[in-house]
Amino acid sequence: MGKIIALLAVFFVLPLTSCSSSASEQTQNTPLTKQQLMGSPVYIQIFKEERKLELFAKVQDKYQLVQSFNICKFSGGLGPKRTEGDFKSPEGFYQIDARHLKPNSKYYQAINIGYPNAYDQAHGYSGKYLMIHGDCVSIGCYAMTNEGISQIFSYVQSAFRNGQTLVDINIYPFRMTEQNMQRHRNSDYLPFWKQLQPAYAYFNEYHQAPQVNVIGGQYVVNRPSQNNGQSSSQLAFTQTK
Repeated sequence: MGKIIALLAVFFVLPLTSCSSSASEQTQNTPLTKQQLMGSPVYIQIFKEERKLELFAKVQDKYQLVQSFNICKFSGGLGPKRTEGDFKSPEGFYQIDARHLKPNSKYYQAINIGYPNAYDQAHGYSGKYLMIHGDCVSIGCYAMTNEGISQIFSYVQSAFRNGQTLVDINIYPFRMTEQNMQRHRNSDYLPFWKQLQPAYAYFNEYHQAPQVNVIGGQYVVNRPSQNNGQSSSQLAFTQTK
């Protein structure tokens, strides 16, 4: 009788132990709320064709999507910005620091993306004051709703205040899947877009910011080094006014 009681005790205790462990694992894997992510390192992707801006925050060593925002307006169609006054919104890899935040800009809560970067300068491209901002008006910028830019601005500002020194803003013509690349295979911009695609693919696979350098006037994408959560890109950016 004693053995039977012991066996019954094991039978009932084991499932309880298993359930307890599972609950613990679920708690550890529960995504953090948007408020909990405020102050974490951030990363931004923009997709022109889809008219989306994606804001990510870093959790441990990977970026988690905070929110996808609709882009209210951009201008000039697909392809990189080349000339000041062409009213075209840029594409490529940009980095900003706290000086690029422009809360008192003409347009609501602007973030200067740092155009032209080293790639743009190497190709003689010109332009200035290219922003992500509110007011839903674009003459080369990425215009958001005021509600959208207010959230984006708050996350970026909080990340800087919490120690992040550089924020990557990677701007693509579209989601750079093989299908979309094939769809745009006849575009004059295809050689340029092929330089952007490896960074898109890297982030999609690893959920980490890719390292991007400009070598010989071309974007070169490599795996990032371990650097305590800071971006290891070596893109030069211009000082903003």
